[in-house]
Amino acid sequence: MNRQSAIELLESTHSFPCEYTFKVIGLAEANFVGRVVQAVRRVLPEDVEPPFYTRQTASGRHVSVTIEPTLDGADEVLAVYRELANLQGLELVL
Repeated sequence: MNRQSAIELLESTHSFPCEYTFKVIGLAEANFVGRVVQAVRRVLPEDVEPPFYTRQTASGRHVSVTIEPTLDGADEVLAVYRELANLQGLELVL
């Protein structure tokens, strides 16, 4: 999907500004949770920590981070996805 199509889809399904949910799964090592939060904060216009919660797998090898920042538009959603895509230890972003 190209950028413009992604923006149109996001704008047709969300009323911005709104709380947007990202689910990020990665290796439970090297402060993965902190790096997820920092990646999202780099996109936010204010210096606020967005609400998030975590859950580890039974084996303790992976951690899931659900983070819910309030974003002003589709461009910010895509910017967060770009930031998250570069995280070391990342397994999946939803």
